[in-house]
Amino acid sequence: MSLILFVLVVRVRDGLPLSASTDFEHNVELQERKQQLRTISRTLASFPERSSMKGQELDIHLLSWEGVSYMSVCHRSMSLTKVFCFLEDLRWEFSACYKPNLVALATRPYPFLHFDDIIQKLKQQYEQKGGPALQVTLTEVQEDLRLRPPQIVSLEEVVLTNGAANGHVEQLSSSGQSTKLEPVTAPGILALVLNIMCASLNVIRGVHLLEYTFQDDHDNLWNVAAFLLAFVCGAVQCHLYLFHSRHKTAKSAVLLSAVVVCNVFLLGLRNAWQVAFHVGVASLATVLIVTRGVRRDRTHDCGV
Repeated sequence: MSLILFVLVVRVRDGLPLSASTDFEHNVELQERKQQLRTISRTLASFPERSSMKGQELDIHLLSWEGVSYMSVCHRSMSLTKVFCFLEDLRWEFSACYKPNLVALATRPYPFLHFDDIIQKLKQQYEQKGGPALQVTLTEVQEDLRLRPPQIVSLEEVVLTNGAANGHVEQLSSSGQSTKLEPVTAPGILALVLNIMCASLNVIRGVHLLEYTFQDDHDNLWNVAAFLLAFVCGAVQCHLYLFHSRHKTAKSAVLLSAVVVCNVFLLGLRNAWQVAFHVGVASLATVLIVTRGVRRDRTHDCGV
């Protein structure tokens, strides 16, 4: 087995993968470590300049410098001095090939995949000769590590930190899958259009009634509040349909109940057919929100 099994170069500010090595070894622990690297890349700003994470046979090491993080999965028999010598060499080579403005302007994942050729040469250098290839020396790195040792981070902490930092897309570290909603359907588009129309009617009626209330009748403030609350409920329903959210069933039920209450309260300003229309649109949106499931897509490795 190789000592250096996988290398990933990532932009620190947003976790965008810039380059990676082609790995020719496939085992369960390596796949777990690769997934954990992607987990770590989403919270790199919270990591120190040097970090290490211990596994069973394979360890993760990272070195961050000038907005770029160089991460590797290495066999635990490889000494820390050689690991960080390798990462320092990697940093020198990457900095020489790609200027900071190129890194900052990158928008798509893996824009510098050709850097894998250099990664393979460095890996070969360390596998066969067991030493650094460029400006750094083992003695210098060993002394630097003695003065500033890498922080040891547990992999459990990494998983918990990632779970707390996620938004509407939830990454599952153990399975390498990401939670995404199913594609929008034709009934969904219809519900969105009708919901936007109802929300627009509510806000227009509410604003007009508010102007009249300030001029003549202050008793209509509750009607204004009902119109505006119905508008907010419609807008939130659109958001719940389009984006993944936890406890969406409970949220949808609360929103539907609010729409029903508002329209019943406005029965004097709307006829029964109008109330039925608004409640029907809200009910359709609720059904579609609850029934729109999630799909599980494997995290893309982009061939690396």
